Amino acid sequence: MTEQVPATELNNRMNRFREMMDRHNPDWEMAVIFSKINLLYFTGSMPEGMLIIERNSGEALWVRRSYERTCDESLFANIHPMNSYRDAAASYSQLPDTIYLETEFVPLAVYNRFRKHFPFQDYRPLDAQVAATRAVKSHWEIQYMEQAGAIHRLVLEEKVPQILREGMSEADLAAELYALMVKEGHQGTARFGMLDTEIVVAQLGFGDSSLYPTNFDGPGGNRGLNAAVPSLGSRERKLQKGDLVFVDMAIGVNGYHSDKTMTYMFGHPLSEEVINIHRQCVEIQNKVARMLKPGNIPETIYETIMEELSPDFLENFMGFGSRRVKFLGHGIGLTVDELPVLAQKFREPLVENMVFAVEPKKGIPGVGMVGIENTFVVTPDGGRSITGNSQGLILVE
Repeated sequence: MTEQVPATELNNRMNRFREMMDRHNPDWEMAVIFSKINLLYFTGSMPEGMLIIERNSGEALWVRRSYERTCDESLFANIHPMNSYRDAAASYSQLPDTIYLETEFVPLAVYNRFRKHFPFQDYRPLDAQVAATRAVKSHWEIQYMEQAGAIHRLVLEEKVPQILREGMSEADLAAELYALMVKEGHQGTARFGMLDTEIVVAQLGFGDSSLYPTNFDGPGGNRGLNAAVPSLGSRERKLQKGDLVFVDMAIGVNGYHSDKTMTYMFGHPLSEEVINIHRQCVEIQNKVARMLKPGNIPETIYETIMEELSPDFLENFMGFGSRRVKFLGHGIGLTVDELPVLAQKFREPLVENMVFAVEPKKGIPGVGMVGIENTFVVTPDGGRSITGNSQGLILVE
């Protein structure tokens, strides 16, 4: 498999995680990883199983399904089959009183089944240490994010204007957009860390459909197909001349994502007032990008931008009505929504090769959600866009 995670990459990740645990939890003795995304990060495969990390010993990946596939995919050094947690428990004669777990992920039923065979006394979270380890990308990781970004630029800046046509539905656009994405190299799925979050293709909408409330923690909206599938696009809403078209989507390559939002004016330009609001969002994006340098503080970036905005502009900024989000951008990698976030309470300095999706947007009644989003790599010279440099609000006649 040509896209295997190199053994050196896996070793570096594990060493950095151990350093994080030593720094923040100096008494830790054992950590256990269950989530498939974190298993992929640390082992290069995503089986049903668990990774046990002992502070004073090594690491072992225990696989229930499928051991054969995992051995084929992974260059991790220590892989064992198991039918149940009982099989793994036989290899651990002594357990610490406290085990560190992914408290943001592990369901109570899994916890109880695990504890039945690993009778520890207490647990503590390791989510922050894993997130901090994943936040700084290697050159190996960034190459795949750059590939995703190149697909993003091609599809949203060049291909979508060619497929927009009067009378097509939002669902039609979603179907044609998905085919384009996969044809150009998208992995076919986008993953989120947020609990029970699904976006099939994109968050997209014509006109004020892009303001419709959703359960997604982002500034945009969409009506979707129905209550069961609120994230695709309406079959009833048809594209008309004068519509704003809003498309916010993630692209993935070999597990790694980029994130981009593009807007279009279909048929004829929107009003100069709307265009000026959009241009201000683009300038906000550019200001944030210039501050994406090692050592800068996410909270300071957020507060600096927000303090510069007028009360009128802040109305419906980063959302619509009461549904405003309290960030300007978010980390991205194996999931679309990673840490850190460009928001208050995130005070750890930026590090070179962190990657952020920056997305200043503003809802306009009767028009829709204007604004922009691109994915940037933190460098000493500021954020480097890997998803293109279009100003958005492309006129499609």
